This record gives sequence, C-alpha cells and structure tokens, in this order.
Amino acid sequence: MTITEELEMYTESALELYRNGEPQEAEVFLRLAARRLPTPPNAEPGTATPPDTNFSKIATLSLAGDEWPEPQPIESRIEQQPYPIDALPDTIRLAIEEVLAFVKAPEPLVVSAALSALSMAVQSHADVARAEKLSGPSSSYLLTIAESGERKSTCDGFFTAAIREYEAKQAEAAKPFIKQFEAEFSAWDMKYSGIKDSIRAAAKSGKPTIELEAELLQLQQDKPEPPRIPRIIYGDATPAALKYNLAKGWPSGAVISSEGGIVFGGHGMKKDSAMENLATLNQLWDGTDQPTERRATESYTVKGARFTMSIMVQEATLRAYFKQDGGLSRGTGFLARFLIAWPESTQGQRPFTEAPENWPYLAAFNRRIAAILNQAAPITADGALQPAMLTLAPEAKAAWIAFHDAIESELATGGELYDIRDVASKTADNAARLACQFHIFSGDAGAISLDAFESASRITAWHLNEARRFFGGLAIPQELADAARLDSWLLSYCNKHQTNIVPIAKIQQGAPIDLRKKAAIESAVEELEGLERARRVADGKRKFIHVNPALLRGEK
Repeated sequence: MTITEELEMYTESALELYRNGEPQEAEVFLRLAARRLPTPPNAEPGTATPPDTNFSKIATLSLAGDEWPEPQPIESRIEQQPYPIDALPDTIRLAIEEVLAFVKAPEPLVVSAALSALSMAVQSHADVARAEKLSGPSSSYLLTIAESGERKSTCDGFFTAAIREYEAKQAEAAKPFIKQFEAEFSAWDMKYSGIKDSIRAAAKSGKPTIELEAELLQLQQDKPEPPRIPRIIYGDATPAALKYNLAKGWPSGAVISSEGGIVFGGHGMKKDSAMENLATLNQLWDGTDQPTERRATESYTVKGARFTMSIMVQEATLRAYFKQDGGLSRGTGFLARFLIAWPESTQGQRPFTEAPENWPYLAAFNRRIAAILNQAAPITADGALQPAMLTLAPEAKAAWIAFHDAIESELATGGELYDIRDVASKTADNAARLACQFHIFSGDAGAISLDAFESASRITAWHLNEARRFFGGLAIPQELADAARLDSWLLSYCNKHQTNIVPIAKIQQGAPIDLRKKAAIESAVEELEGLERARRVADGKRKFIHVNPALLRGEK
C-alpha cells in the first residue's frame, strides 16, 4: 500500500467516524494520517501537506474550536444539582437504585415514583404538626417535567405493586358486603317508593299524611350506606369525580399519571372550570373539608380526606398550559404545592438489560408499604380520616425553624427566591411532610427525628432548585430559553462522548422533542453563536455544531 493510499484510508475512516458522531475514534485515524504526511520542500520542520481534501475537511472539523473568544453566560440559567439520593432512608434508596439499574430512567423520575407510593401509604395514618397551630397532612404532590417515553409508568408499576395488590385484596374481601348492601338498598328503595306513593294518593284524596311523612323521614335516616372499599389510585379522574369518590368511597386517594396532559390539558382545566378545580386540588393538599351542594342530586362533603398527586408532563404541554391559564396555576398556589423535578432525558442511553431474577430491595420496600396499608385506617363513622398527629422532636423542630427562616430571608425583593416565592413559601411545609413519611416508613416511634427531617430538607431543597430552574426559564424570552435548553443538552452530549463536535443529526435524534426541528435548532444555535458558546460548521451536506471547548473545561 502506498503512502497516498494509506492516507486516503485513514482520512476516509476519520471522516466517516466524524459524520457518525464518533469524534474520539476519528481522532485516532487523524493522528495516524498526520504521522504519514510528507514534509514539503523548504517548509519549516514539522509542517506537512495533506494529499487530498478529505484530510483538510477532517482538520477543519478537528481544529475549528482552537481559537474561541470567551463564552458568555446564558442569563438566568440555574445549574441542575445532583439528586441527593444518599439522603433517602436506606430501604427506599436501595430499592430505587435496584430499579434504576434495570429501567435506566432519569433518577429524579424514579425517586418520585417511590416517594408517591410512600405518600399514598402514609397519608391515611399520620398528619404532621410543624409548630403550634401549624399542622396538616403528610401527603405530597410531585411533578416531573419530562418527555414521553421516559418510562414513568414502568417505574410507578414497580413502586405501587403493594398498593395495587392491597386494593385488589380489599375489593375481593368486600364482595359479600356489596351483595348485602345491594339487597338492603333494593328493599329500602321499594319501601321508600311505596311510602311516597301512599303520601301522593292520600294528598289527592284529602286524607292526613302526617304519619306517612314521619315514616318517610325515618326511612330516609335509615338509608343503607355502601361499604367503604379502599380505592387509592386514580388515573384519568376529574377533580369533581375525585371529590365524590373521596366523600362517598375511600377517603384516601391519589392521581398517578404518566401523561400530565390529562391534568393540565383536560376539560377540567378549561377556563370555565379551572378556578374551581384548582381550588379543589389545593384543598385536598391542605386536607380541608369541602362541601358540595347540589340541587338535582345528593349533596355531600369531603371530610378529612388525604390525597397524593404524582404526574409527569411534557415541557411543551406545560408551557402551552401556562400561556392559556391566565396565571391561575401560579396565582392560586397550585403549582407551589408540588415537588418539581426537571431531569435530563436518558433516552438513547438505555442499552437493553435483562431483568434480574430477584429484586430483594424492591421487595423489602413493597413489604413495608404493605405493612403500613394493612394497619386499620382511622376512619370515623361519617367517613372522615382522623390520622394521628405527629410532632417534630425538639432538635428536629429547631432544624425546621432554621430551614424555614433561611428560605424566608430570600423571599424579599432582590432575594434569591423572590421570583419563586410562591413555591419557596411552601418548601418548609413539604419538608415536614416528607420527614413524617420517612419517620413512619422507618417504623420509628415517638416524635419525628432530626435525622428524618435533615433527610427531607435536603430533598426538598433540591426540588426547590429545580423549581428555580424551570420557572426561571419561563421568565426569559422563549428564544433564549430554548437556547439554554439546547446548550444544556449539547454540554451533556459532549461530556459523555468526550468531544466538542455534535452532528445535527444527533440533535434531531436526542434533543428535547420541541428542539429537534430544523427551525428550532437554527434559532437556538443562533443565540448560542451570539454568546460564543457554539458554532455551525458544514461539511458538504453534513452539518455539525462545535461547542466552545472552554465550556467543557469548566471555564464558563
């Protein structure tokens, strides 16, 4: 093989690897080619002339990032922090890590699935008092902002297995009671209709109806009530349906949905009904009673219900919702109640893994959830929950006060949390709720410990930073917000592949869905070029994005 043929082989291989998004491997062939280049006559020592244009193309791709101005920061950008998974109780953490190893979903999404199951199990059995006159439910609302296909349903399935099994067993055990109720109600209904007919006939003939009316009143008071059968998990349920089921059925429930568009894009969130429905969901988080007056049908009151929400919504769906809701979701404090997560996608980074034969840590988690559920729920005769009130141990309360005050000090104008003060103002409450859940799950007696609160405060502080990241992105122009999101994706890709060169094709395959179209990519890259964070480079029909190497060296 001649030197020219050898150079052709090396450069063609390098070019193909660059085109396929494998710059590290391409550099190997590039270096091999460079060693074989002839030195031109009268040239400075060490210089060489490439024999063909392919090598020039590769050199351009490889060296275009050598001379870069200082990259400018993207305004209002808040960095994502690593999830403090070590703060979780061991049994929960180990189960999450076991599921993570198989599912390979974003870590915060898997954690949210576990925490929602924990909230569902604990909420019936314990409320939490943060201080005198400051108490409420222990349940949580969790919101994960992510694209479809992140495997939330799969993760929920792992962590709610014990809850669904509990529901199935309770429904089976209730079948005889349901049959008895149906028979009793049928007999009652016939008596009720008969007395009404008798009153109607007596009134027509002018006979007295006082005794019949008294009998009817007594019969109304003796109306059979259906048995309360535990149903906890709901999917596509409107707030009105939730209220009825919590009032007339089981007073502990949850909406678990991998398609948050059902919640944020459903009929119940249209302008004409959004205010009422958001108020319903807020009151369920607060645990307050909710009377419902009806003219045509039976009125009822939700008493002492406890409720969890765990939903995943696409970023585009949520942004579209914000545009049409007129500020209701923020103004009413609805979104302020959520523990928000906005994780990076793992799609494209999930090679197939065989399921393990055994799941010892997940099994231990589900056994503990089942043990909590199997404790008798403290329900009164009228269907209201009366959970035990847990307090914070003195040292835990001191830590809670310090946590509360540290957040409060940043809510004033100019403070770090001013722009999300609605979310921040509920963070200390959420920390106490989560600490209560950890306390019950761990089987500890007495007041909530300092360890439980410190774990919960670290986790809720992480979610507060996520809220800053997301809502901070809403405060800047859409073009800059898109540029920030693409910038984050590019840096993640480059760090993973140890390169600063990204083929456009890779962006179209792996970037957030609403950033994959040509116009969106061009607009976002134009913003990044203006900030000296990236450049567009073309190789014929092949197009690449070069990322400023200083960003990958941490020189932001």
